[in-house]
Parts: sequence; structure tokens; C-alpha cells
Amino acid sequence: MKRFVTVALCIFVVGCKAVPGAGPLASDINDRAGRPAEEAERGHRTVFEIVDVDAKTARTVSDFSIGMLQRRFGIGGAVRSAVIGIGDRLVVTIFEAGSDGLFSTQDSKKTEIEVTVQPDGKAAVPYVGQVRFAGRTLEQARQAILAELVNKAVEPDVIVSSAATSSRNVTVSGAVGKPSMVSLGLSGETIMEVIAMAGGPTKAPYESYVTLARGRRTGTVLLQSIVENPSENIHVEPKDQVFVTHDPRTFTALGEVWKNDRIPFGSNDVNLLEAIALAGGGADERIDARGYFVFRYEEPEIVADLLTPERFHELQANGLRPDKDGRYPIVYRFDMSAADSLITGQRFPIKNRDVVYASRHPAVDIAKFVRLVAAPLHAARATQQLID
Repeated sequence: MKRFVTVALCIFVVGCKAVPGAGPLASDINDRAGRPAEEAERGHRTVFEIVDVDAKTARTVSDFSIGMLQRRFGIGGAVRSAVIGIGDRLVVTIFEAGSDGLFSTQDSKKTEIEVTVQPDGKAAVPYVGQVRFAGRTLEQARQAILAELVNKAVEPDVIVSSAATSSRNVTVSGAVGKPSMVSLGLSGETIMEVIAMAGGPTKAPYESYVTLARGRRTGTVLLQSIVENPSENIHVEPKDQVFVTHDPRTFTALGEVWKNDRIPFGSNDVNLLEAIALAGGGADERIDARGYFVFRYEEPEIVADLLTPERFHELQANGLRPDKDGRYPIVYRFDMSAADSLITGQRFPIKNRDVVYASRHPAVDIAKFVRLVAAPLHAARATQQLID
């Protein structure tokens, strides 16, 4: 009898695992989390970790989303002095006290000379020679020219002004009114200012993303976030690239919710509870209230903060790999049976392309297995009754 019971239980467990389902059980996701890639069955699989959605997690994710550009790039060019660069066009105005000097006549005591900074960073000025302009401010260039004119011109004075600053251009492209190269002034422009100079965004802020590329660093943020958080409206720097993308935000709802679909946000932002509601909520008779999950590729700074840098490095050694944008796979677990879930869920932001998955209760698979086993038994019994 003991052997029979043991065998029956094994068949029952294996049978429950084999029944059809819309996705993995919560236990399957929990068991798979954190496992090295080489331990996965049937070859390599994606390595990920699970993080519970609590007050700390919601605050960390929400706060980082607000200050991502400032954290990654700093304030930008506001505190740096504007310097002359290669390709800039300058106007050098030389004044003399006398009327018969090198640069003065009876009609005018000044001469304007337009120069273009060459690839070697220099440009020629009459009676001065090759002057290094690149890397100097306008005042430093003025002082350098003035020093060379002493004892050559009659009580000279010099003014150096910008005619065109091609070395201080920022490329603004994408979903803007007039994609173009925007020349920066001397005061330092912000992201919103250069976008406005390029004709402004063509779509609603909550459906437009701004990507800033500077050297090897990039950062992408919702335009609405820049509008609502002035600290994100950082200053751009020469050679920056600003790309505005129109991308209506959506998330995908799967599992034991009434609406399995790709669902548009339809507003400035959506929190986790709103996402569940937009999907019709969980099916009462099938849902595992402790098994709501959000699958996401997350920013590395957030992953390191949530997991601790040590755990993050350990997972990387075990095969955790970023996507093409440098983000890492992570799964957020949400327990709707918790008393404070209706508060915590309001602070956790859903992001574009998230997958919200509601797992089924294990009892659903048990019921399916029982029905699968019972069906042939009922058929056999009915057949036996007909024979008898």
C-alpha cells in the first residue's frame, strides 16, 4: 500500500506539471531566479533575479526614473567656460589710436578681420602671424593678439567675437519640427532649449522619449519627465546628440488576468495597480494573489542598488547579460494578498514594454489533472455499463 501511495503521488505531481497552462507557476519562476546559465535545462537560458516590490523597491525605481539624466551626465555645460574650437569663424577687430597705423586710416581707426580656425587650432592674423585659438576663450584669444601687437601698432586694442560656432553644435533629430544642427551660445543651453530651437517635439510629451548621447554614454528619458522635473533639464555640451523618439508607451499583460493583450498607457504614467486594472484584474477562481510579476530590462544602476553591488557582480559572473541598450533582466514580484499592497503598488511605476504576468494558483493544475484522469475513467465506466 505504501508503495502504491508513493507511486500515485509521483504520478500526480508529474501529471500536474504536464497539464496545459498559459505560463509558468509562481513556484517555477521563483525556482529559476538566480540560477547560473549553465545549470539551465536544454542549454543556456536568460539569467535573472527576483526582487520583491515593497516600499523601498518602489521608491528606488521611482526616484531613479525621475533623476536618471542628471545622475548619469551631471548638470552638463552650464559651469564650463565656452572655448573656441576648430571650424569656428571669428571676427578680430583691431583699433589704433593714430590715423596712420597698421590697421587705421583717415576714415576709420579700426579694421575687422574674419578668420576661420583651422584643423591645427590656429588662424593667421596680419602682422601677428599664426595665433592659436582652439581651446581658448574669446578673452584669452584677445589678450594673445594684443600682446603681439605691442610695439607694432599705435596704442592698439583688440576685440574678438564669434561669427559662427560650428565646434559648439548639437545635433537634434527625430520627432522634432526641424531636425538640425543647433549652435550653442555662450551661456549654455539645456535639452529643452535645443529641442525648441529645432522646432520642438511633434508628439505629446508622454509619448516622446529623449535620448542624449555624449561620447560613449547614453541616457533615455520620457520627455514628460523632463517637463515635470526641472533637474532633468540638464545642459547640453558641444558634440552632444539629442534624439527625440515618438513611441506610444505600452505594456503586455499575460496570465490569469481577464485581458491578455498589449495595452497602451493612455496617460502620463501608469503604476502597477493601474496596469492590473487595465488588464481587467485577476481571475478570482484562478489567480495566485501572491504571484504577480513584472518582467523588465532594468537600468544597471537600479539593479546594483536593489541587489547590492556584490550580488550584481556575482550574477554577472553566472551569466547575467545586458541587452543592446545596456539594461539587465530582472523580475519584480508583487504580493496582492499583503495588507499594504494597495499602497505599495501605487508607487511602483510601470515602464514602456514591461510584461505584467499573473500566475495561476497551483490548485488550477490539480483540478486540470483530476479532470484529465477522470475523463477516460468515466468513459471506461460508461463502456462497461453498456457491455453489461
